[in-house]
Amino acid sequence: MKTSIATVCLSGSLVEKLHASAAAGFDGVEIFEPDLIAGDHSPEEIRALARRLGLTLDLYQPLRDLEGVDEATFTDNLRRAAATFATARRLGIQTVLVCSNVATATVDSDEVSAGQLRRIGDVAQSYGVRIAFEALAWGRFIDDYRRAWRVVELADHPAVGVCLDSFHVLSLGHDPARITEIPADKIFYLQLADAPALTMDVLSWSRHHRLFPGEGAFDLTRFVSCVLATGYDGPLSLEVFNDTFRQTDPRHTAVHALRSLTWLQDKVAAANPEGWRPDLTTLAAAKPPTAFDFVELKAEDTSEVEVLLGQLGFTMRGRHRTKPVSLWSAGDARIVLNEQQARDRVPHVAAVGLQVPDAGATTARAAQLMAPVAYRRTYASEQPFGAAVAPDGTEFYWIPEAHGVPEWVAEFDGGIPETEPCGVRAIDHANLTQPWQTAEDTVLFLRSVFGLTPDAPAEVPGPTGLVRSQVMRTEDGAIRIPLNVAPHVLDHSGLAQHVAFSCSDVVGLARRAADRGLAFLPVSDNYYDYLRGRFGLGADEVAELRALNLLYDRSPDGHFVHFYTRTVGSVFFEFVQRFGHYDGYGTDNAPVRLAAQRVGAGTVRP
Repeated sequence: MKTSIATVCLSGSLVEKLHASAAAGFDGVEIFEPDLIAGDHSPEEIRALARRLGLTLDLYQPLRDLEGVDEATFTDNLRRAAATFATARRLGIQTVLVCSNVATATVDSDEVSAGQLRRIGDVAQSYGVRIAFEALAWGRFIDDYRRAWRVVELADHPAVGVCLDSFHVLSLGHDPARITEIPADKIFYLQLADAPALTMDVLSWSRHHRLFPGEGAFDLTRFVSCVLATGYDGPLSLEVFNDTFRQTDPRHTAVHALRSLTWLQDKVAAANPEGWRPDLTTLAAAKPPTAFDFVELKAEDTSEVEVLLGQLGFTMRGRHRTKPVSLWSAGDARIVLNEQQARDRVPHVAAVGLQVPDAGATTARAAQLMAPVAYRRTYASEQPFGAAVAPDGTEFYWIPEAHGVPEWVAEFDGGIPETEPCGVRAIDHANLTQPWQTAEDTVLFLRSVFGLTPDAPAEVPGPTGLVRSQVMRTEDGAIRIPLNVAPHVLDHSGLAQHVAFSCSDVVGLARRAADRGLAFLPVSDNYYDYLRGRFGLGADEVAELRALNLLYDRSPDGHFVHFYTRTVGSVFFEFVQRFGHYDGYGTDNAPVRLAAQRVGAGTVRP
């Protein structure tokens, strides 16, 4: 289907926004009136630029507060509308968005609103344009798409139709099913936005927290299915008000936006009978990953991490035959230490490897979703990986799932075999700290390329502010990737990343690591006093936890014991054991960890 994006979604001047939209691959744009009037290019110049870029100009918006008013006010509104229609004609735009009145409406009457829309339609028609009437979620009288359609029906004018906006429908919990009762030729425009589940006034929610499809909590698949069931064949257009996107590179945001529409079309096609709407874009069917293959840490000097891994029972399996890279493993957990092209870099999570059922399908899907390819020099004797770069810069690799040791491990020589199990089973989760400007983009990347689904977000209080956490995972929990967004007062390096390993005996592993000289992340005595009171643990059990700096959590389904290492560079390790059906991450213990890490980083002590 034809894709479009409102210029309000992007940062920069109107000219920059048009260039970014065209470069990303959009078919058209809707012009946000403030973008035009703030610029120094005439409507004719904007029209010519769009033509050169291969973009259609699909909508001019918004025209506000016209209907539901007394006659004297409406007379002036007609004058204002005529001026807007004249500008739209100069731009070559045939559809103008008219929002339901939120400020000046004084007459709560469908018949009055319909009569005034009919007269506005007459003026619009004289300029060769039509109006798409939209029920704003905070409209004074008309805040429901069903009432907006009733008013348009009463207006009964060829130049008057409706605009359906997913935010205004779904934010109020309105059922989109009755959209199917609207004739396709009366749906003049469709605007799409996702949003997180928030409890706040709907105007602020709309102005600051809209997201691109796939990043929020709205059921856009059902919403779009209802619209397309009518036979609507106009653009799928994005209208996203978001403080982050208005501050970031418009070229990046435009690609991000088109990825969301591509993913959404595929979801809608999959949710309906095959061939139902052949104009929808579909993606290569790639099943979600089944296991972590490895995590790569990169630094100019990885020796400190090597010492840490040795204390934790990992075995050095060898150095790569062509690169300054070593492999360490324990059970099915593999850590790659990379010193290649890492001058002046401290240890950090550089890459995550995933095992997938069909690597070729994942590669094709990533390409369709415009995921940037991660470059990896590969020689003839080495196993090729599928590769993409996530929005935060982390590289993701995927290889065919292995039943046993993956083939690429044979590229490492000179190591020693794992003589006895250390108690580590596998990688439990990889926690990737996100810059504030890429967090939503990374959610969409992991959801669209790998089929991960988001858990409900959480907020963790830390010494410098709230840390927002969003876990992306497979349904079975084989892949878990928490995304943590640091407070804005910190830069990206202000919150360390970490890799967590599942264990068969976390207490025994901690004891052996202590014997080898491991410096645990110290936990305050206050925590253990609190722990005993909260969960009713026995004195001996609490003493054992305290002696090894272990943390504890419990849910109705089981309990959880875990510990952290100190941070090396910008990465640390966590070792976890899940008992019963515990499926969480010890979230209530995160403030304790954050406070201890801040003290360990050298902040002033009393």
